[in-house]
Amino acid sequence: MAINMNKQFADRMNNVHKSFIREILKVTEDPNIISFAGGLPSPKSFPVKEVKEAVTKVLGTRGEEALQYSTTEGYRPLREYIAQRYLKKGLKVDAEEILITNGSQQGIDLTGKVFLNKGDRVLFENPTYLAAIQSFGLLDAEFKSVTLLEDGVDTDALIKVLDEDDIKLFYSVTNFQNPTGITYSREKREKVAEILRDRDTVFLEDNPYGEIRFLGEDLPPVKSYLEEGILLGSFSKIVSPGMRLGWIVAPEDVMEKLVIAKQASDLHSNYFTQRVIYQYLTDNDVDKHIEKIREMYRNQRNLMVEMIAEHFPDRVDYTKPEGGMFLWITLPEGLSSLELFDLAIRENVAFVPGKAFFCEGDGDNTLRLNFSNSSEEKIEEGMGRLGSAIGKLMNQKEHR
Repeated sequence: MAINMNKQFADRMNNVHKSFIREILKVTEDPNIISFAGGLPSPKSFPVKEVKEAVTKVLGTRGEEALQYSTTEGYRPLREYIAQRYLKKGLKVDAEEILITNGSQQGIDLTGKVFLNKGDRVLFENPTYLAAIQSFGLLDAEFKSVTLLEDGVDTDALIKVLDEDDIKLFYSVTNFQNPTGITYSREKREKVAEILRDRDTVFLEDNPYGEIRFLGEDLPPVKSYLEEGILLGSFSKIVSPGMRLGWIVAPEDVMEKLVIAKQASDLHSNYFTQRVIYQYLTDNDVDKHIEKIREMYRNQRNLMVEMIAEHFPDRVDYTKPEGGMFLWITLPEGLSSLELFDLAIRENVAFVPGKAFFCEGDGDNTLRLNFSNSSEEKIEEGMGRLGSAIGKLMNQKEHR
């Protein structure tokens, strides 16, 4: 008799679904579709030649060592490099407070495992990063949300939810947020730190996009004002997402638990990749490379904003991010971005409907657009198609 596997799955699997974005990406494999759906860096930003040279050097000089097992914490020179880079930006961090991870996504996973019990409450910005919802959902956490304003979280609402609910962890993307592109102001960062300083809530600050600011001034992380905060970083947006390398910055007492959780997960992050990235960073001017990315994304962002003004109906609102990879669109009330998606696919253009980014419902009339992975020609053509689809949806709504 065959075993009914549906009866064997853990209860937690009933509350977590496939990533809506990953499912949409399957649709966009059609080469005729112009996709603004994936959160993908531009392949033109990948330093292929320089990474190839780093691989050759690592294998030629330290090959046997680089192909061996390593410590859980990660390659110490790489952690020291990260710490020095933070110091240049005004944040004092010791290498002992840094753990190398498989992308910042693993940082979310490990932090959740270290702090969350079943039923613990996690607070998200509204909307928030979809994969964080997915990760904490696997731990059977309960979700609360707080409104995100143009300059960061609504601090009055934050105080209210912290006073009313026992919030174990607050997850935030403070720079060029995924999905909205919104960035916390300096005043809002200081206020959030002040609110959290005397509370038991763990603050998890995810910062995968912070290096790709192309407008305005760089701002310090909230952790600069909140010593006990936990900060995530990543090489995915400035070197390569395929190498899957990021890090966690956390106080030493928290780091001890994170190391244990990582040992139980995968022993250590890809050591060969760590050595290659460190070699690349020490042999090249990474700031010069980042500036090229910033210029490219600035042009793509500006063009997408211009195309919105040219092709979208006047009643459509949108964010104007100063960095990152995303724009956030809000349609007039009563319109559904899911219905728009069906119309847009017929026009061979794709995006991510916004509802997936809300942990407590809502978001029916919102959508996310990615500008970093499209050429100027595709942005011009695709935004024209999308504007046409929005017009059709509005006409349908008026005649119902």
